[in-house]
Amino acid sequence: MKNKIKHIAKIQTGAFAKPGSVGDIVYLQSKYFTKEGELLQTLIPDILSDKISNKHILNNGDILFAAKGNKNFASCFINENFNAVASTSFFVIRLKSAKILPEYLTWFLNQHYILKYLKGKAIGTSTQSISKVALGELEIIIPSIKKQKIILKINQCKNAERKISEKISDLREILTQQKIINYLELLK
Repeated sequence: MKNKIKHIAKIQTGAFAKPGSVGDIVYLQSKYFTKEGELLQTLIPDILSDKISNKHILNNGDILFAAKGNKNFASCFINENFNAVASTSFFVIRLKSAKILPEYLTWFLNQHYILKYLKGKAIGTSTQSISKVALGELEIIIPSIKKQKIILKINQCKNAERKISEKISDLREILTQQKIINYLELLK
C-alpha cells in the first residue's frame, strides 16, 4: 500500500530557541547527530520549558527530519528520561496511523535514493532547504507491520556488520603499524 507522508503523519517545524547554560529541556540541533541520524553525545538540558509551547515537546516515536543544509537525515526520537525540542533545522513528523512503525519511516527516509530525490526538490541558494510540501508529497510503500519489522531487523544486521567491518579495519591498521614499529626496532 502506498501513501503520501502528509496523509499518514502531521509535519511541523521545530521550535526556535536560544540555548543557555541551564534548562529543563534539551534543544536538539543537527550538529548533535551523525549523518546516519544517531546522537553523538550525552545531551544536557539547555532551554527552559516556560519558553516553549507544549506542541513542540517531542513524543516517543516522533521522527526528526533534518531539512536544512547538506546533512539531511531522519532520526526516530526515543525519550531517554529527558524532554526535548527539535530546532528549526528539523521537521518533526508525528505519525497518525498505527499501520506504520516510526522506525520504518525513519529507515525509509534515510534511503539514499529518497534523500537524493528530496535534495532535488530543495530550495534556496546559499543554504538549501527541503520544503514541508516536498516532504509531505513523498510517497511511501507501507507493508504490513510484520514485514516492516523484518526490514528493520535486516537493516539492524547490516549496520552491525558495517560496524564490525570498521572495527576489523581499525584493528588491521593498528596491527600493520605495530609490525612496522617492530621492524624498525629490529633495524636499530
